[in-house]
Amino acid sequence: MGRGKIEIKKIENPTNRQVTYSKRRNGIFKKAQELTVLCDAKVSLIMFSNSGRKFHEFISPGTTTKKIFDQYQKTLGIDLWITHYERMQDHLKKLNDINNKLRRDIRQRMGEDLNDLSFDELRGLEQRMAPALHMIRERKYHFIETQTNTKRKKERNLVERHRELLQRYEANCEDPQYGLVDYEGDYESAIALANGASNLYSFRLHHGHPEPPNLHHGGGFGSHELRLA
Repeated sequence: MGRGKIEIKKIENPTNRQVTYSKRRNGIFKKAQELTVLCDAKVSLIMFSNSGRKFHEFISPGTTTKKIFDQYQKTLGIDLWITHYERMQDHLKKLNDINNKLRRDIRQRMGEDLNDLSFDELRGLEQRMAPALHMIRERKYHFIETQTNTKRKKERNLVERHRELLQRYEANCEDPQYGLVDYEGDYESAIALANGASNLYSFRLHHGHPEPPNLHHGGGFGSHELRLA
């Protein structure tokens, strides 16, 4: 029995369609290679899948696709790139127009190129700049507020640190291990008072008690033996 004839139409099943594409693609590439070897023909074969993301290409050895396209254009006397070039030129012109318009708008926002503007155009420019100016002011005030709060916080931290150090210093002054005396007055006054008390004590000792009792026996003075005038 011979093989049945397959109706040529689109295969609806995606899996079967992809399998058929892979098999027939390999067959076409094989035929193109055989044609190149047998007939010394220049063949350029490009195939895209239905998704358009993958393509397969076969080119005869010793040539490129561009050379074959150039030879095709020369043979037919047509330019395959002229339409694409014209579209590129149109697109470039539109981009240049947009660029020039933006540059002119920037200059006008800087206060330049205003002589050719009418009253309505100047008023429109002012209205367009008002929201931007408002946003700039808001950003400026926010920046000032942030800087002020940061500075105040640093000042509070310094005040707290100073208070802590002052309390620590006062606590150290009251601690006996540091040998400090809470005396109101300067150092010279304290020395003079100490010297005066010593002289007075020596004077009373000399006149009232020629020799202190129990001094040589390790004893101390009683309350009745030493009395200052």
